[in-house]
Amino acid sequence: MAGAEGSAGRQSELEPVVSLVDVLEEDEELENEACAVLGGSDSEKCSYSQGSVKRQALYACSTCTPEGEEPAGICLACSYECHGSHKLFELYTKRNFRCDCGNSKFKTLECKLLPDKAKVNSGNKYNDNFFGLYCICKRPYPDPEDEIPDEMIQCVVCEDWFHGRHLGAIPPESGDFQEMVCQACMKHCSFLWAYAAQLAVTKISTEDDGLVRNIDGIGDQEVIKPENGEHQDSTLKEDVPEQGKDDVQEVKAEQNSEPCASSSSESDLQTVFKNESLNAESKAGCKLQELKAKQFIKKDTATYWPLNWRSKLCTCQDCMKMYGDLDVLFLTDEYDTVLAYENKGKIAQATDRSDPLMETLSSMNRVQQVELICEYNDLKTELKDYLKRFADEGTVVKREDIQQFFEEFQSKKRRRVDGMQYYCS
Repeated sequence: MAGAEGSAGRQSELEPVVSLVDVLEEDEELENEACAVLGGSDSEKCSYSQGSVKRQALYACSTCTPEGEEPAGICLACSYECHGSHKLFELYTKRNFRCDCGNSKFKTLECKLLPDKAKVNSGNKYNDNFFGLYCICKRPYPDPEDEIPDEMIQCVVCEDWFHGRHLGAIPPESGDFQEMVCQACMKHCSFLWAYAAQLAVTKISTEDDGLVRNIDGIGDQEVIKPENGEHQDSTLKEDVPEQGKDDVQEVKAEQNSEPCASSSSESDLQTVFKNESLNAESKAGCKLQELKAKQFIKKDTATYWPLNWRSKLCTCQDCMKMYGDLDVLFLTDEYDTVLAYENKGKIAQATDRSDPLMETLSSMNRVQQVELICEYNDLKTELKDYLKRFADEGTVVKREDIQQFFEEFQSKKRRRVDGMQYYCS
């Protein structure tokens, strides 16, 4: 018997003890996370009427559009109203998406909130996430066959989710970086390597006395050397660039060999001079060109970026055109980030969230308000003193302990009420 008691005691020592405060804090954390993801989206109105929403919570319905069918995404409100009993994939948030609920991709279902919709939304982008598959391994999450604990990280460019172990570089601690760009997107947006050398959380390279060092020392890499003349050209202001002078001389030679009016020749020369001057000024103000003048390393890995790294990207005319050609103009939009969306949701929820105590007080007269406040203060004081005993003794508060407290508190309250004397004037 004693042995059994000793074994039970050892088992209780090994079991983690969870306090009431821990439970409340965990519940509050989960509530805040839900507010962050859902708070920026409307839970009652279909978002279709807003067009392509900059960022919103999205879902995919496996019941209506299973794998093998065309992919489709639905907004938060439609997930509640039109697909409440269906099997849904939570897609977290996506950018520039218009709700598909009830369009031609849903063969038999009509949207209950907004049935009048176009057959397709041509501006929407889809990937395997809409069928519940993620990462380069194309596996579901959570994956019942994957026994390796690993967090999923969303790429800020393609918005797919990846296992940390499949990104080619060990992710930093989650609090150390704000956004991630996956391997495929780093190849697509190769200009980011020049920024990564200076901004990435795990720096790709450093420059010291003209030497380039590979921080990780592993993986495929490519050393990018400064482009000849590019850095020097960027320092020119009013003088005609050397390359521009050569171009002018070439134009002169061509014009001398062709019969044309002198006024036309002068006009062409002025156009060449103006264009070259603009190019020189553009390069002079381009952050990317300055970074390219230094050596950096390209690797076959993902990159991790700190808070506000996007504000460091160059926004000159040439770079903005490049972003447009690569379809990544959103990188220059501070409101595109998931963090901005989450903050918007938290603010909205904080505004809408009401205090039950204040609502109750507002419905009472002055005497009732004073009585309620006194009762509340008594309850708070006695509960604090009661729980302090457990903390001082190092014992765990059990369910029956809380029940006992409220029974005793109610008993004291009845005695106080029974002992009151009433006077009539």
